[in-house]
Amino acid sequence: MKGIITKSTGSWYYVKLDDATEVIPCRVRGKFRLQNYNTTNPVAVGDYVEIFLEVNKKEKTGIITNIYDRKNAILRKATKSGATYQIIATNLDGALLMITPHHPYTPMGFIDRFIVLAEAYNVDVNLIFHKCDLYNENDEYFNTLYNIYNQIGYKIFLTSIITNNGIEELKNYIKDKTFLLAGQSGVGKSSLINKLDSSIQIKTQELSDKYKKGRHTTTFAEMHFLYNGGAIIDTPGVKEFGIPKFETWELGHWFREFKPFISKCKYNNCTHVNEPECAVISAVESGAINPLRYKNYLNILLEDLN
Repeated sequence: MKGIITKSTGSWYYVKLDDATEVIPCRVRGKFRLQNYNTTNPVAVGDYVEIFLEVNKKEKTGIITNIYDRKNAILRKATKSGATYQIIATNLDGALLMITPHHPYTPMGFIDRFIVLAEAYNVDVNLIFHKCDLYNENDEYFNTLYNIYNQIGYKIFLTSIITNNGIEELKNYIKDKTFLLAGQSGVGKSSLINKLDSSIQIKTQELSDKYKKGRHTTTFAEMHFLYNGGAIIDTPGVKEFGIPKFETWELGHWFREFKPFISKCKYNNCTHVNEPECAVISAVESGAINPLRYKNYLNILLEDLN
């Protein structure tokens, strides 16, 4: 029996069977855990799997016996000791990163870390500036972020569940596709999904009044099927996305605006830090590359990859 993983709780994986609405709680055979010893989870939401049903059970459950080849996946550095990676989601048509310049504040470093993860695994990134009813044309931080990422070429949505701004545009964009939805706690992921499809009612919470930070309402990754045929994978809010270990020279390839200059560097494995005749550094100095993006590049290079 073939199906797709729609929810992961760590020990149980919920599989929606093909051509059926039925969802079966399943476990993973030990061999998959051994084969994927460097990941916290051998399968993830979005995976297509083969299962067989367990017998003599009061409740219908299954065992995952095979994982089909993936189109792509987004991974992050594992927070658990003993594992290297955590698979966030698989088989994506793209990723949607929700950003709130305020209430709560989304740091630019958080944005760039997620973009690097998606770019590294060939997942198209789109940015959602949410709660746009709370900021205006004089908002310096919003304008800075918008101008930087718009100039680089990322698709941007401005959304609000209060004014309905951008909701229909986003619905049409998602139609018949599968997207990962990511962001910090409190940016409004669950509320946005509820707005995209009124038949979905995910529990939501207000921001903490004391710290103006989000509270977790989503504790496990879960796929929600929208009435228009699309699907969104809702992920728990996180403080940051840890970057898995890559070669240091690779990082620049995941900053889009670096690419026209990388081939002009003197060294093929240039890390764009202090090498002579580095075209990327020259581009930063001339203003062709935004210095804030370059600063975040250096932070990721020094903090995550060394």
